[in-house]
Amino acid sequence: MSAVDVDFPFGTAATGRTRLTAAEDHVRDMIEQVLFTRPGERVVRPDFGCGLLDLVFEPNGPDLAAALQVTVQTALHRWLGDVIAVRSLSVTADEAALRIEIGYELLATGAVRTEAFDSGVIR
Repeated sequence: MSAVDVDFPFGTAATGRTRLTAAEDHVRDMIEQVLFTRPGERVVRPDFGCGLLDLVFEPNGPDLAAALQVTVQTALHRWLGDVIAVRSLSVTADEAALRIEIGYELLATGAVRTEAFDSGVIR
């Protein structure tokens, strides 16, 4: 893993060059891409992603949260298993959103991080 990587979403810095980010933040960006990419969305990797956005109109509740926890765990292991080791994963259902909290270890450095992602209505 290099010291700097291309930032997500892609953009340009004030200098006109590609915006860059630290390697640790790039891993968070990769997790976000796995979570919010629909399978079939990428031409070269049609099975990439976990399909979180396909569940937008499903009834929100504990059953959806439990199913999504398995789906997210599987997708992270498949697509980022050589970069991170998931140490904890919780999916909680709120009225109009799902909150995903992921605790993981960066395999390259051994650093442990926790990130939270929300899906649903932005308040």
